[in-house]
Amino acid sequence: MSRTARAASTATRRVTRSRASAGAGDVAIKKQEPEDTVVKQEQGSPKTSSRTPRKRTSSVNEKETPTRKRVKKEQEEEEDPSTPPQKPKTKTTTPSSLKDKKLKSYAQFANQSPFPDFHHPTPEECKLAHKILSSLHGHRYRPKEIVASTDRAGCGDSPSVLDALVRTILSQNTSDVNSSRAKKSMDKAYGRSDKWDAIVSGGQAKLQEAIKCGGLSVVKSTVIISILKQVYEKYGVYSLDHLHEASSEDAMTEMLSFQGVGPKTASCVLLFCLQRESFAVDTHVWRITGLLGWRPKSASRDETHAHLDVMIPDEDKYGLHILLVNHGKKCEECKAGGKNLGKCELRKAFRQKKMEGEAGDDVKQEELEVVKKEETEA
Repeated sequence: MSRTARAASTATRRVTRSRASAGAGDVAIKKQEPEDTVVKQEQGSPKTSSRTPRKRTSSVNEKETPTRKRVKKEQEEEEDPSTPPQKPKTKTTTPSSLKDKKLKSYAQFANQSPFPDFHHPTPEECKLAHKILSSLHGHRYRPKEIVASTDRAGCGDSPSVLDALVRTILSQNTSDVNSSRAKKSMDKAYGRSDKWDAIVSGGQAKLQEAIKCGGLSVVKSTVIISILKQVYEKYGVYSLDHLHEASSEDAMTEMLSFQGVGPKTASCVLLFCLQRESFAVDTHVWRITGLLGWRPKSASRDETHAHLDVMIPDEDKYGLHILLVNHGKKCEECKAGGKNLGKCELRKAFRQKKMEGEAGDDVKQEELEVVKKEETEA
């Protein structure tokens, strides 16, 4: 073979090998294309393929997508003025707001009834009830001198205003027996009844333990220590005896400013300790005055106090208060849970005397109309 022929044959083989090599490379690229395509589809938007797609695994970013959507939606709702506003949160009642409410209510009804169109009791009705109750339970007269009892707590029964206030707090929502037991236990724990500095330094837990036999010891111990601290911070001494010289309105306002002291408690201190004319309304007085028709049926105890303090003559307030409390404890029909059997001497006599005109002609006419209506309905 000539040199020219050999050169041509060698070139032909080279081209063949090159084409074969290029063909092999094309095949390799084609084999890689499906894998690259799958990766691109997972990273971007999915594309239809005749191949069965591999199962995709969720990434961290994919899990966060719903959260981002929710956040975006919430942000849009907040910015959208058409979105209905959420209900406002309930306001928290604070001691300061309660104090302001009490003082506002007292100032509003200090000299007028919250029920100006409710005209009972009349002065004549008050004197009639006072007379009947005195015949049943004996007369009650204000003592010339106030002496702090060592055997019972009492409501305001002390010449010391601060002591009277603490005793009345101990008597809240409990019986005389329980409040007196708590008072004697407190005296034993601290040495005497007016050891105010020892009570404050001993702390709430010690006082709570001392008066727990009287009921509601957690609340009462907190209130008592709070009052003692406020008094000392304001006056530098544990005393409220300056209220003896204050007007009834100023004394009432200052006592109501303390947390845990309501109109009934302040009125008791005013009536018994300060010896002012005030008509305190406890649960017995509230119940019986409702039975006698001396207040609207829906009136609360505080509203009843504001109403009766205006309507009842000053000369009847002390005796009538004590007699109504006494009757409410003893009468089987007028005590808590009692049933009207038509035997209560107070209600029978009171109604009969009204019909006879002893409570005034207007009251007589009202009562006769009530009787006539009852007879018609029967």
